[in-house]
Amino acid sequence: MIPKELFKQVKKIEIRTRRAVDDITAGAYRSVFKGRGIEFDEVREYTQDDDVRDIDWNVTARMGSPYIKKYIEERELTVLLAIDASASSSYGSGLKSKHDCAVEIAALLAFSAIRNNDKVGLLIFTDKIELYLPPKSGKMHGLRLIRELVARKPESKGTNISFALGNLMNVLHKKAVIFLISDLIDEGDFSKLLMVANKRHDIVSVRILDPLEMKWPKAAFANLSDSETGAFLSFNGWSRKNCEGFSGAAAELHAKSAKMCSRAKVDLIDLTCGEDIVKPLVKFFRKREGNIR
Repeated sequence: MIPKELFKQVKKIEIRTRRAVDDITAGAYRSVFKGRGIEFDEVREYTQDDDVRDIDWNVTARMGSPYIKKYIEERELTVLLAIDASASSSYGSGLKSKHDCAVEIAALLAFSAIRNNDKVGLLIFTDKIELYLPPKSGKMHGLRLIRELVARKPESKGTNISFALGNLMNVLHKKAVIFLISDLIDEGDFSKLLMVANKRHDIVSVRILDPLEMKWPKAAFANLSDSETGAFLSFNGWSRKNCEGFSGAAAELHAKSAKMCSRAKVDLIDLTCGEDIVKPLVKFFRKREGNIR
């Protein structure tokens, strides 16, 4: 039996994301990932309505007239949402924490996949695997994913993205589209596992940032603690120099994770808490759609 309050939360998220799902699925989602879900069927003679890029030049040379490759689209894709639930995800300087944003992003992507009759699964991780739900289709399954994200309290605080990726490599036997939703704050170097996993699957990294993690405002006094390690710092009288130093260190940290994604040839989408999360996603889909045409 689902508690009433939890049911209301899940329903609220579904209603709030419904219109946004329409924006994402208006051609963008399917156009981008459709090429990942097709398989070769046969060759046939070229007609004036066909795309010249589909011509099979080897067969054309043998037959003496143009032939094209014919493909059939697989009935469904496999989408996996890998959600970072480490302690740093609970931080939020505004009305929403990074975890709140992650839940909304997961809902958008899950319902977009389900709208297109794709299977969607969920992995919640910290420095261990907190929960794994194998990919399935259907609205009820999508609602269950969101319910687990809203209700589940992680047992651990740390972050180990390499461990999460390694686990996915073991459980996903079919090529999948994996959305890695995280702030990417990880003391380890996860670029190697990211590169290996991206060769087998199609990984998109969705990085969630908080405004204060990028630029610290001038303040008279501040207490800071690392939510994952518990390290505590106290500053009295933040000068402009201190603020710039903090912002510089934050920029370096985020540049490091962006470089890991770049090295692994993984697309990176940056989303900021408190800002529109739909526009960057739609922009990404349309940009990638243009690249594969």
